[in-house]
Amino acid sequence: MKYSRLIAGTMTWGSWGKQLKIKDMISLMHHCLENSITTFDHADIYGSYTTENDFGNAFAESGIKREHIQLISKCGIQYLSDTRKNSVKHYDYSKDYIIWSAETSLKHLKTDYLDLLLLHRPSPLMHPDEISEAITTLKQHGKIKDFGVSNFTPSQVELVSNAVDISVNQIEFSLTQDSAMHNGSLDQMLLKHITPMAWSPLGSVFREDNEQTRRIHKQLGELRAVYNATEDQLLLAWILKHPANIHPVIGTTTKHRITDAKNAEHIDLTLEDWFKILVASQGHKVP
Repeated sequence: MKYSRLIAGTMTWGSWGKQLKIKDMISLMHHCLENSITTFDHADIYGSYTTENDFGNAFAESGIKREHIQLISKCGIQYLSDTRKNSVKHYDYSKDYIIWSAETSLKHLKTDYLDLLLLHRPSPLMHPDEISEAITTLKQHGKIKDFGVSNFTPSQVELVSNAVDISVNQIEFSLTQDSAMHNGSLDQMLLKHITPMAWSPLGSVFREDNEQTRRIHKQLGELRAVYNATEDQLLLAWILKHPANIHPVIGTTTKHRITDAKNAEHIDLTLEDWFKILVASQGHKVP
């Protein structure tokens, strides 16, 4: 695999979350590597355009060899921030902007290349040929290895992939947000050998208290002893069983939760238990 099966999401490492100091980021990086989580997911906008630079400073002092990790970044969202002169949040997928944004991420991350560059969200004004020109230029200069998209529908993937190869689509996917199983997204990725990455893989199970989440907790509670697992491990195992080979992007900065998440890779849910969890979420039997 080009990327670790579980991916460390960095959105909350900086000012949008835990505000980790350099030494704490270094420690967290090493903990991820000790648990075979070698892929780190970024976006230029995280921390209002500051988290990549914070991570890069920590990486430069970490002693970690560049070839031992994979770095992902995303571009395209023009965010309202003190560091940008934007009057409205919007998307920019012009050739010059994509190239400039990728090069800025390289500078901030203290690296010569990205393993993967993603278009962060689809824009109604994006043109596949212009995107292709930018990605071709970046690849020819060795600044990115692979290209993909994020939050794209199947038709949007088709639009862009008609001009440039797409290797990844990072989408929201979880037990409580499973629309990708029904709208053709995961089918398309499985068919075209596009790697799915899933952000917010635990969904709303621990964030909300409603009929759906109570049903889920009840079902997971019945399976905990069977698999000697925590509820969050079972939620990840449910995703990992999907044949599309989904890579969950975990957002936690808590070390024991990272270790727990890694151990979810060893849980092999039975076919019927997988469907029991799905039914608990949906509140009705499958058709």
